[in-house]
Amino acid sequence: MPTIGSSDLDVYPLALGGNTFGWTSDEATSVEVLDAYIAAGGNFVDTADGYSAWAPGNSGGESETIIGRWMSRRGNRDSVVIGTKVSQHPDFRGLSASTVAAAANASLQRLGTDHIDLYYAHFDDAATPLEETVAAFNDLVVAGKVRHVAVSNYSAERIDEWVSIARTNGFVLPVALQPHYNLVHREQFERDLAPAAERFNLGVMPYYALASGFLTGKYRTREDLAGAARGQAAGGYLTDGGLAVVLTLAEIGSVHNAEIATVALAWLQSKPTVVAPVASASVVAQLGALMAAAELSLSADEIAALDAVSAAVGETTPA
Repeated sequence: MPTIGSSDLDVYPLALGGNTFGWTSDEATSVEVLDAYIAAGGNFVDTADGYSAWAPGNSGGESETIIGRWMSRRGNRDSVVIGTKVSQHPDFRGLSASTVAAAANASLQRLGTDHIDLYYAHFDDAATPLEETVAAFNDLVVAGKVRHVAVSNYSAERIDEWVSIARTNGFVLPVALQPHYNLVHREQFERDLAPAAERFNLGVMPYYALASGFLTGKYRTREDLAGAARGQAAGGYLTDGGLAVVLTLAEIGSVHNAEIATVALAWLQSKPTVVAPVASASVVAQLGALMAAAELSLSADEIAALDAVSAAVGETTPA
């Protein structure tokens, strides 16, 4: 299994996204998905303290709570790598030192554990001096509450600043980056963030790896979006260029007897610095196509074909 950056975390090359837990998946279904992921060889679960505060009736922390109860029942904490994030929980907005400390303690309680393997600054906080945030993350590592620190949704310039501050003060360095990156959203990552990941040996875990479900091939017309939980987000990709990407994925998939989603994830896994794309499954039936990506090796010609057809797609940010 690949290792995340300069850390000692060896992970399955597909991270199971926990954003559906407590949202489009109730607890019983979430547990089924988690069990099936582990049974298939997975060991890397990605969540955040804010998941899923956006859902009616939720207040944030639902995903962590479900994962924590699952680990407690299964007794498998030591064999699972948990990545979670701070800055978006309704009760813990931003990245001030006091917020980071309090949010980490709340996440630990919900997860039912004494340590977080990979702790992300979820979104940059311009209102807090970066020095304060970097020091707060370092304090968590020193206290043994966090094993490794990481960043998500940071610009290359701010990553440079974070690393500089850490080096100047003898703080721990980040080991991972979680950016928005997929076949229909490439430019920002490849132009700016990939070089930063290479400079600082950051393991990359792309989110929106399947473009809110668009890269599964299930959205081909506007009618397909009706009633879908992620229909609004996926609809942004429903262009001639986006559909051309799906068609190419389908053609390559037919050669390998693989699903469209499998090929899309395998393309990400072929990219330098990418360790494990993050993808979620609302039900167990969706999991097989995700896990199969770890076993699919695309040829150089297939990667080049996907590079070419996706290069024509403009950047789209889901709603």
